[in-house]
Formats: sequence, structure tokens, C-alpha cells
Amino acid sequence: MAAGLGLAGAAIGYAAVCPVSQWWGRGFYRGPRNQRLLALTFDDGPSNQTPDFLDLLARYGVRATFFVCGQNVARRPGIARETLGAGHEIGNHTDTHPLLLRLPPWRVREEVTRAQRIIEDRIGVRPTMFRAPFGVHAPGLRPALEAEGLAAVRWTVIGHDWRLPAWRIAERVLRQAGPGGIVCLHDGDQVRPIADRSRTLAAVEAILGPLLDEGYRFVTASEMCSAQQ
Repeated sequence: MAAGLGLAGAAIGYAAVCPVSQWWGRGFYRGPRNQRLLALTFDDGPSNQTPDFLDLLARYGVRATFFVCGQNVARRPGIARETLGAGHEIGNHTDTHPLLLRLPPWRVREEVTRAQRIIEDRIGVRPTMFRAPFGVHAPGLRPALEAEGLAAVRWTVIGHDWRLPAWRIAERVLRQAGPGGIVCLHDGDQVRPIADRSRTLAAVEAILGPLLDEGYRFVTASEMCSAQQ
């Protein structure tokens, strides 16, 4: 019996967090390994600091994908529209940023669809890309994504920018970035009204120049998905 429980736990872990798993949500975690493309992605916005990220990205001519929470879009629709107007991609990051594995399937679907409606209503765009909070998938997510026409996006590099100083975030990204990579950082702090992402901002400023000098071209998550096909 213990062995059976162990196998069940391993299967749940694989389905929930393994980058290559397609069980609880069709999607991708990287692009082609033979092209010097990188997708820079930010989760948990829009926040009070998102405009600082937009200014920095504009200075370098870099486009990114912002996975936004419905509750944050409802709080700051103007910043969400500014993000879209600056040429960045908007993705769905659920409504309230829960750990989906703790929710029943109907609540998982509600989190996805509610965020999708808020984004459509407030900024006039229908996302095609989705990222699960904490990168954890759950039962009920796959049919929710299929119903909304969303692809799940995981990552090859995560900056751990909620706990590391700026120099270590930058070091981590520069060390792990590679052709077809997807970098996960944050411009917000779940659905808290105020976020301090100054360390992430400093890290992004430290990585953009070196990566561009190495010949990388930054693309959105949907462009990376298209390049993969």
C-alpha cells in the first residue's frame, strides 16, 4: 500500500510541476534550442512598479509577456492598458493567485475564466497564454484552458526574485539563460495592493545588456510558442 501511495504522489507531482507534463494543461516550457531567442516574462502584475519595468524595457527596445492577475487588472486597469500599448503581451495568471492544487476543479476553472473576462473587459484583449500561480497545475485546469483557448507557459529559468538580492537574481538568469529559454520574474506580489520589486528591476537592468550583446533576441511567449512549431 505504501508503494502505491508513493507512486500516486509521484504521479501528482509530475502532473503538477514537471515542465514537460501535459496532463493538467497543454502548453510548453521552452522554445527551439537552435535559435538565440529568449522570452522574458513577468508574473503577478500589474502593480505600482509595473511602469518602472515598462520604462526600462523601452530603453532597451525589449518586449516581454506580463502574466497578470484579474484582481490586479481590476485595481489598475490603466497600467494594464499601458503595458499592452507599449507592445507587450498580456497573459492570464488567474484572478486571485491561489495555489490551484488546493482547489476543486470548478474553482480552478472559475479562477481562469474570471481573469479572462476581467482582462477582456478592462483592456480589450483576449489572452492566449496562461501561467499557473507558483507554476503548479491541478485537476480541472486542462479543460479550463481548452475552453478559453489558452496555452500553459512554464519556464526554463526562474529568478527566485521574491527572496534573492538583485545581483544573485541577475547571476542566476545569466548563468541559466540559453537558446529558446523562458525567464520567469515578477513585477507584482501576488494580489497585494503594493509591491516592492526594486531588486527585480535592478536585476533586469543588469541582464538586458549582456544578453543583447550575446546576440539574443527577446520575443513574447506566444512568439516563442510559434517558433517552436
